[in-house]
Parts: sequence; structure tokens; C-alpha cells
Amino acid sequence: MTVAFTFPGQGSQAVGMGKELSENFAEARAVFDEVDDALGEKLSTIMFEGPEDTLTLTANAQPALMAVSLAVVRVLQAKGLDLKSKVSYVAGHSLGEYSALCAAGTFSLADTARLLRIRGNAMQAAVPVGVGAMAAIIGLEHADVLAVCEEASAIGSCQIANDNGGGQLVISGEKAAVERAAGLATDKGAKRAILLPVSAPFHSKLMAPAAEAMREALAGVKKSDPIVPLIANVRAAHVTDAGEIAALLVEQVTGQVRWRETVEWFAANNVTTLYELGTGKVLTGLARRIDKTVNGIAVNTPADIDAAVAALMA
Repeated sequence: MTVAFTFPGQGSQAVGMGKELSENFAEARAVFDEVDDALGEKLSTIMFEGPEDTLTLTANAQPALMAVSLAVVRVLQAKGLDLKSKVSYVAGHSLGEYSALCAAGTFSLADTARLLRIRGNAMQAAVPVGVGAMAAIIGLEHADVLAVCEEASAIGSCQIANDNGGGQLVISGEKAAVERAAGLATDKGAKRAILLPVSAPFHSKLMAPAAEAMREALAGVKKSDPIVPLIANVRAAHVTDAGEIAALLVEQVTGQVRWRETVEWFAANNVTTLYELGTGKVLTGLARRIDKTVNGIAVNTPADIDAAVAALMA
């Protein structure tokens, strides 16, 4: 069994996230305390108790999702899991890439929390509210969605932000262009083209100011080569050099999250099991739709952790 650990992105957050882990494991509590200290506020209280609109803010959701993922990692390690010997690769969806890199030792936990707070604030500030938009296109292939984005770009910036696989792609850019692309996608036979309730056009060229903010932030933190290779979002291939990883994280802010290709890469390289560590089961569901030879398993409860330890330590 060849294993990869994957880490969820924004949208998986929910009030109550991490609470059961905190109540059951000292290692999880220590992660939440360290993230709170790094940010200078009780993010854990917002995670456990809400309110939902505060948790959903990009600057809170990003470090919160990372914190739960790393809490799961630390509990697994406390139960005897050696990441380097048992896990072949790590990958994360958008902000989840930072969780993956923290798990693999590229960044410290405190630095990862601070980087994600900077990233969330910079993404939110990059574009005035109402200027950008994102839409999910269901039921078209990548080439068709690329074509409608190119046609819609005649009236403004529009590009593919996420290729999630299974005929699910997300486009991002200027509001009028995204709305135009959504209409064109429907004309091309998309099952659905839905404008998403997001606060900014993530993974689009409009995020260029946020990319520069991350370039500066990443230059200022200590980085180590990951102890297991990262499958990078914008490359859908493995990377092991910390400096190269930092450059790809900057590129990721305005670039496409190539998740379909990432799962296809795993399948082609004999990875049989993807453990999704953290909140929700989004990546587990995507894995099953992309390639049925890859087994996705979500790990976010004490029972999930026990089952994962039993399987990984066998």
C-alpha cells in the first residue's frame, strides 16, 4: 500500500471543527493553543463556537483548516506514526498545500498559521468586493471550459481556478466575464453553471497583489526541504526543494489548482490510498470521482484516527 496524505482547502470549514479532537487529545489541544498564540487571538474559540460568519472569513478559515489538519497529524504521530517511512507524498488543495508543507516539516506550525493569516487578508484585500466573481461549471471537460473562458476574456479577465475532476471546474475573474463564461458554458451543454458565494476571485490574475504579498511573506520565514515530496497544485508533479516550493506557492495565488491531474498523478505512480486529514470529506469524494483505483479515506474523528493508525501501522 503506497500512501499519500492530502489536506482540504477553503469551503470545508464548519463551526465545531476540531472540538472533538481537542476534547480527546492533548496533542490536538497543543496545536490549537500554538496557533492561537501565533495569531495573538483565540481562533480556536471561533472554530469551536462560531459565529459562522466570522469563521468563514478567509483570514480565519485558512489558518483554522490548517490547525485541524495539523492536529490530526500530531495525534497520528503521538500514536507512533512515522510520516517519512509510512507516507510517500503530501498534497493539499489551495491553502491545504500549506497544511501539507507544515506536516512535512517545510514550515513550523506558528509560521504556517501566520502565513495563512497574511494570505487570507491579502486575498481579501486584492480586489474590491463586487469586482470579481467565481462560478462552478458542472458537466464540461477542461478543454471546453478553457474555451469559454478565452471567449469571455474579451470583456474581462476570466480563467480556470480549480480543476477538481469529475466534470467539476471552477472559474474566476472579473464579474462580468465570469457571468458571460457561465452563460457560454450552459450553451455548450454544461449541466450547471453556478455563481459561487465567495468574497473574492481566488486563483485568478486579479490576485496579483496577494501573490506579491506572499512572495514577501515567504521570503521572511525559515524553510526546510519537506521530509516527503509535495505534489504541487500548479504543477501536478512532485517537488522537494524548499526554495522551488516557495516560488510555486506564490504562483499558486494566481494560478490553477490542478487537483484532477494531482489525483491522476497519484494513480499513475502507484499511490493506492489517499488519507484526507482535517475537516470534511471533499477531497475523498473527489478522489473517487477522478480515479476509482485510488482509495480516499477521510480522517477527522477519534475513530477515524484509530482506524488510520491500525491500517498504517500494520
